[in-house]
Amino acid sequence: MASTAMATAATDIINMNIDIHGPKAQGLYDPRFERDACGVGFVVNIKGRASHNIIRDALTLLENLRHRGACGCEANTGDGAGILMQVPHEFLKKVSAKAKIALPGAGEYGVGMIYLPPKEKERYKCEKLFEEIVAGEGLELLGWRTVPSNNASLGWTARAAEPVVRQVFIARPGKLSDDMAFERKLYVLRKLAERGIRFAGVKGGEYFYVSSLSARTIIYKGMLMPEQVPAFYADLHDPTMASALALVHSRFSTNTFPSWERAHPYRYIAHNGEINTLRGNVNWMHAREALLESELFGDDIKKIKPIINEDGSDSAMFDNCLEFLVLGGRSLPHAVMMMIPEPWENHESMPDAKRAFYEYHSCLMEAWDGPASIAFTDGKTIGAILDRNGLRPSRYYVTKDDRVIMASEVGVLPVAPEQVLQKGRLQPGRMFLIDTEQGRIVADEELKNKIVTAQPYRLWLKENSVNLSDLPEPKHAAAESHTTITHRQQAFGYTFEDLRVIIGPTARDGVQPLGSMGTDTPLAVLSNKPQLL
Repeated sequence: MASTAMATAATDIINMNIDIHGPKAQGLYDPRFERDACGVGFVVNIKGRASHNIIRDALTLLENLRHRGACGCEANTGDGAGILMQVPHEFLKKVSAKAKIALPGAGEYGVGMIYLPPKEKERYKCEKLFEEIVAGEGLELLGWRTVPSNNASLGWTARAAEPVVRQVFIARPGKLSDDMAFERKLYVLRKLAERGIRFAGVKGGEYFYVSSLSARTIIYKGMLMPEQVPAFYADLHDPTMASALALVHSRFSTNTFPSWERAHPYRYIAHNGEINTLRGNVNWMHAREALLESELFGDDIKKIKPIINEDGSDSAMFDNCLEFLVLGGRSLPHAVMMMIPEPWENHESMPDAKRAFYEYHSCLMEAWDGPASIAFTDGKTIGAILDRNGLRPSRYYVTKDDRVIMASEVGVLPVAPEQVLQKGRLQPGRMFLIDTEQGRIVADEELKNKIVTAQPYRLWLKENSVNLSDLPEPKHAAAESHTTITHRQQAFGYTFEDLRVIIGPTARDGVQPLGSMGTDTPLAVLSNKPQLL
């Protein structure tokens, strides 16, 4: 009976025009208006000491955020949940040896978490295409490992769209001595694979999705509820799996649909809230792609376009942009400050260097604005920031055993009162950052002062910005004949109403014109006539 019910659920998904990535635009529904309201948090050892306890604590935190997530009509199908951590080298070395894969030393390989089709023939085709792309980029694929999973606790809807999760290991070439150079190459590889498999119409390619592909971080996530994450992924119970930080997320898609790849965390962030300026942000990213240049990417810059994958949620698109800015050479805090700037325009007491930083970057990128709390990490630093209005609260504890526990609410992890060193909450416009390499919490003032003074932003603005008030006076229209002016007005779509109602009063009175349109249609409740919808 269970298999029959699963088949029925899958049929229902098809009949409702819903694919494994969520529904397409239809009727009154448009995926552009999807929003999330979720639970997010992280646990980190300030000194960078990796242990299995960090992962265990993070999973406990995640389960205590269960009420922040959501389920569908089935109580056991969740909107999504997951965990991001540092690459657990000792664990991967052990399990890869069982799969007859010889891994090099820590940091000398990248590991990918990849969703693949359930059907063996389709999966084999996707893997071979991926291997061809790896070879084409001059990289060496070390092997594949199937990630052990148990879907017994999952609902039918989650099972109907469930992919096979496989790990892929890729060796780091000797010529890429810089850590970030290898991360960039893996990024290029992922973008090529997405375009060559998922978006190329390959049979079964709709399942193909790269959760993570990095030498620094790895992500276990899915269309799961918080308590199903450790139940689904047996790897998470292994005591040799260790990390110094772990970022978790429980998804509540308020008026959207869940899918396996829309679960958080993404490659750099986990997000609670929504981006209200999304359409403008994405349009401007597309508009500027033709001008992209980078010494770090070189000719590979052509391979990573489009930067933004519009099949994703607002969180996924935010992550796309942040990832590109970081791999393009900026530090993670710098990129976050570009995307979520402080309210600087009318801040009278803001230091000029900081004001110049924000003013300069406002010429390059529009703020990704909206009520949001965003936790971010690159595997070495981890932090969080609020939107400029602070509409999504987040709180943190610092303990005497060098842990920081941050979440969208308090009480997510039991901590004895005598162990608490400091309590606090995120403040609008202020960044909370832990650097595990330095082994400390970096103060907002220190962090931002270092970033805003790194380059002469005020000088660059002075030498390169052009203000409208500085432009020469335009030629007066009186010098042109009336016929010429009329032709130009017609060519550019001016109407008599524009001239009479808008342009004339504006020129005459120097104020914005006011107007209104009336309607004499009676209210439906007062009318005895049939009303159109």
